[in-house]
Amino acid sequence: MTAPPDPSEGVARLSRSLHALYGSEAEPIGLGWMDKRLRELRALVDHERAWWGECSAAEGADPPLNWLHGSVGLAAGFAEEWNAISAADEFAGASMGELGKVCRSSGHESPGAGIEAFSRRHDLFHAMAITLELPGSGLMFFVSLYRGERAQAFSDFDALLFGEYGAHLARCWHSRLRQRLRSTQAAASDTLALCEPSGQVLYLGRTLAEAIRRTLVDWQGTTMPAPLVARFGERPLSLRLGKLPLALATCGELVAVTLAGRAAPGELTPRERAAALLYAEGHSYKAIAARLGLSPATVRTYLRDAYLQLGVRNKVELGARLSNG
Repeated sequence: MTAPPDPSEGVARLSRSLHALYGSEAEPIGLGWMDKRLRELRALVDHERAWWGECSAAEGADPPLNWLHGSVGLAAGFAEEWNAISAADEFAGASMGELGKVCRSSGHESPGAGIEAFSRRHDLFHAMAITLELPGSGLMFFVSLYRGERAQAFSDFDALLFGEYGAHLARCWHSRLRQRLRSTQAAASDTLALCEPSGQVLYLGRTLAEAIRRTLVDWQGTTMPAPLVARFGERPLSLRLGKLPLALATCGELVAVTLAGRAAPGELTPRERAAALLYAEGHSYKAIAARLGLSPATVRTYLRDAYLQLGVRNKVELGARLSNG
């Protein structure tokens, strides 16, 4: 029988891990920074593989999607494989549906199409994940840990330690990103991305992500499109990706990519405002689409952008903000 964990030793390990995390302020922010934190996490909660990134939950007919990621011990194409089967991943769906809660699972078997084969291929027998809101981005931040079939399952004590560390990790990561983004004279938001000079994405806002994907339908999000990366050395620069207006700027050792031509924070474009007013009055997506000559999907995008721009959470707050604005 395995001996029960020693709470005092667990608290000491957590203290050491948090000390190392907050002591990393002088290190350059980047993928290497996050990879190092995940490797340090092994001293707190042992794991064989780890995955982190930004993701969106399913909306309507859209499957969940991983937009950017980093990993330790996983194949290079892991995120792209998962994106193809994400709609069937009940474990990931549970984590996205309960923000801030640690979710655990053991076993390869799954009713979702393709999930069992995916789990066996990467030996993800034991999984533990936490998903949290990433303020201003419109997306979520997640960290997942994995152990193989020969290892022990993650315990309640592991989940407790991981939950505490995961919340601090997300807060520290977001704070470091905001420090870098201040030099762009814009707050971290859904219209920005922060990238390595190689094009690898560290932070991504949902509106920018979806705008690029509408232009390049096969774009996965992990690395900025090659035609854009090729212009990184010319910053500061305004340019177009297809018909999409973008701006590049130096952000310390990193590159900031901004969706140009957007309304200032707290302001809506005329189309967004029209859709928001109709929605606040009680009209459905379908009715708004017919009235404005748009698709229901476009109306949904306008309303999501309006909620983000105005900082509201529901239809009542939306109506009040529009009336006062």
